[in-house]
Amino acid sequence: MTNAVKLTLPEATLTGMTLAYHAQERPDKMAVISNYGNRTFAELNARANQLARVFRDAGLKPDDGVAMLLVNRPEFLEVYYACMRAGFRVTPINWHLTGDNASYIVGNCEAKAFIADIRCAQPAIDALQDNHSQLKLALAVGGDLSGFQAYNDLVDSAAAGNIDGPEIGGQMLYTSGTTGRPKGVYRQRSAAALPGGAVSAGENASQASRAAAETTAISMAAAAYDAETDRALCTGPAYHAAPLAFNIIAPLAAGVGTVLMDKWDPEETLRLVEEYDITHTHMVATMFHRLLALPAATRDKYRVDKLRYVLHGAAPCPVHVKQSMMAWLGPVVYEYYAATEGGGGFFIGPQEWLTKPGSVGKAPPSADNKICDDDGNEVATGTVGTIYFRAPEIRFEYFKDTAKTAGSYQGDYFTLGDMGYFDADGYLFLTGRSAETIISGGVNIYPQETDDVLLRHPAVADVCTIGIPSEEWGEDVKSVVMLKPGIAPDQGTVAELIAFVREHLPAFKAPRTIDFTDDLPRLPSGKIQRRLVREPYWAGRDRQI
Repeated sequence: MTNAVKLTLPEATLTGMTLAYHAQERPDKMAVISNYGNRTFAELNARANQLARVFRDAGLKPDDGVAMLLVNRPEFLEVYYACMRAGFRVTPINWHLTGDNASYIVGNCEAKAFIADIRCAQPAIDALQDNHSQLKLALAVGGDLSGFQAYNDLVDSAAAGNIDGPEIGGQMLYTSGTTGRPKGVYRQRSAAALPGGAVSAGENASQASRAAAETTAISMAAAAYDAETDRALCTGPAYHAAPLAFNIIAPLAAGVGTVLMDKWDPEETLRLVEEYDITHTHMVATMFHRLLALPAATRDKYRVDKLRYVLHGAAPCPVHVKQSMMAWLGPVVYEYYAATEGGGGFFIGPQEWLTKPGSVGKAPPSADNKICDDDGNEVATGTVGTIYFRAPEIRFEYFKDTAKTAGSYQGDYFTLGDMGYFDADGYLFLTGRSAETIISGGVNIYPQETDDVLLRHPAVADVCTIGIPSEEWGEDVKSVVMLKPGIAPDQGTVAELIAFVREHLPAFKAPRTIDFTDDLPRLPSGKIQRRLVREPYWAGRDRQI
């Protein structure tokens, strides 16, 4: 495909070249605005093509891995779209990670190219040193890094025209496992989605795949993007699945530009909404809470009347918080509940939610989701059980972890461990989570990581970390600690233990509070029963997440 060939939208969609289509139709429209520079659609498209050629010239082939450790900046999008149109598997890395986790991900995802930000200098250099023999290309963005080539030098020297033989790439995002090591969520590329394939992405799809497509179509229809007038705001880190999908991929696919926040701040959010006439954004419940906590005079300083689609998910939102958001912004708050791993999800609009407060919506008609008891039998309407999604035709797997993959499936269904019930009208209400994951501010925290650090402290005999109720964050991290004999259970010890965890893990994984106990409930095998430790803190609440 060359610049002389005029793209049609169906062709662009099939070949993963929607960015190229919008560059053709609206070349001078701003695609991305950030603290690190801006790009029009034409500029972003050209840079993605140039980078795709850099990757190919370095010897990368379709399905090879590309890892990037980048903050919210235009180069993040350039890497993403270069991979999407040249058949590479891209892995954005959480730049908040500490220790050797970034290096581990670069190696584990089998990256052949690694693009790193000067703001992440030390973990980037460590990752390069640890994986040097595996990498064919290492590029530094925003400045010089030892051992890396300059990103701009190579990209600027490459040709900018649309690449020949585009192939749809894929993404493999990592999520921490309960053992502490991140796990890649991997799917094989579908031959049907590749150029030259005999069928389109929607044909011969499984029931679950159709349901996922229908959920996406419903949410996109509700978003009702207008490429001529709309603009999105990316409130979260682009490496996270939700901001990437809803604040970057979806609007750009519709020809709508996006503004990238470098760091989320409630008043700065309102300022950007006013300055750029933001119409669409995605947030988590913690952001709602922080916005509502601003003084009324501060909120009233900014014009937010252009906002018409505020999508939220990733963590439950208290009913009164969502009601307050709609009292302020109007009925513009939409909600989803779905699995990154695939399957049919749930979606609910504001007017519908007001008739079913607390619900996360209905699944599309073609979905085949169910709620089961501990024996795998479907439960009656109104009965709480574990939520299962029918697996899509192209199943996900946890990269190089067959045991974890197998443990997520029950026949043709899989579960994330969430619990809930259907009401008589088929609306889903979440009530708890059987898995141990803590969700604080929309971010998954795996308590075993925190436990493992605290167990290294000489004062700690044993520990169980749990999530406890938080109006602001959804859940706060609390560690319940058994001290060794002779250690005083006082505030000095609390401060010392929290500081110790923060030396070894990101601050969001450290306990905000610590309680002390003489004993912890255990199974006969000796394993701590985290659920029993957690129960007293959630007593008397209808929701357990």
